Amino acid sequence: MEKPKRSEVDTQYREMVKALILAPFHRQALERLRGRAEVLYESWMDTRRLLSPEELVERIQRDDVQIVVVEADFLFEEVFEADKLRFVGVCRGSVNNVDVEAATAHGVLVVNTPARNAVSVAELAIGLMLCLARRIPEAHSVVQSGQWLEPVGPYIGLRGVELAEKVAGVVGLGAVGFEVAKRLTAFDMKVLACDPYAAPERMASSGARRSALEELMRESDFVTLHCPVSPETRGMIGAGEIALMKPTAYLINTAGWEIVDEKSLLDALRQRRIAGAAFDVYETHPVSPESPFLKLDNVVLTPHIGGATDGTVERYSRMMVEDIERFLAGERPRNLVNPEVWRRDVG
Repeated sequence: MEKPKRSEVDTQYREMVKALILAPFHRQALERLRGRAEVLYESWMDTRRLLSPEELVERIQRDDVQIVVVEADFLFEEVFEADKLRFVGVCRGSVNNVDVEAATAHGVLVVNTPARNAVSVAELAIGLMLCLARRIPEAHSVVQSGQWLEPVGPYIGLRGVELAEKVAGVVGLGAVGFEVAKRLTAFDMKVLACDPYAAPERMASSGARRSALEELMRESDFVTLHCPVSPETRGMIGAGEIALMKPTAYLINTAGWEIVDEKSLLDALRQRRIAGAAFDVYETHPVSPESPFLKLDNVVLTPHIGGATDGTVERYSRMMVEDIERFLAGERPRNLVNPEVWRRDVG
């Protein structure tokens, strides 16, 4: 049976549509969506499990689901062969957990939520910067473990550095990097940004000065990575780039572990050729207990929590509901990943 064109979506259809929400969703957004559709809400953070493709197909068929919204679940080709699905929402910027080509072939719209965690990741990056500069995790450990035995020892032994008047190098001025650069200017830092694709007006509004990567690595006291993982950026921070860094400089990575040559970085940290590093991204989640980074005293490690804030959930929930409302009204969703489906169905 041929699916109706988007322009043929009418009030009767909108009243009977069912939406299966598998992503954690903000309460107000759920209530707003329930005014437009019948909502089946099963957050994977509540169930602590992801649906297999077979289970997802069975749910779509059994409950006559037309809209599926996911964050961590995978949607492979067999899901789109269910022939009921019309809209897939991905509560992330990346859609690598969805077979977009299969969705397009079966006439299913795919919508994402770009920059939904830009503020939260930016704030974590700056928090990691402060942890390195002021040795906060180490200071906490000294107090908690009962090692603070006399008043002045930590004042001398845990002396840190100030961010003010230091140079911050932001690699990548996308959604996250832009938010980082803006905030670092408030710390009275000089901000350099390396992004060959950033427009001049974006660079200016971020408060950063455009810089080549080599200059940025050489001049920065703190280098923070915010570029996407791509063939162009894999291994971009290698032995040569790390060798350019000051011995007093720090590296922060909340973007992707693939961007940094980990062996070269490990050697530099072990030999104290740079002052330290902080990460929120790793090759495996969780980190292997055999990871040599766990044995270093000049690193700060967080368990991939860059986007783990209430603001991220509220933001992507609102963005997704707004695009579902557009879809149900016969309007083009704003964050449409495969616009060719819309053009084909409307045309």
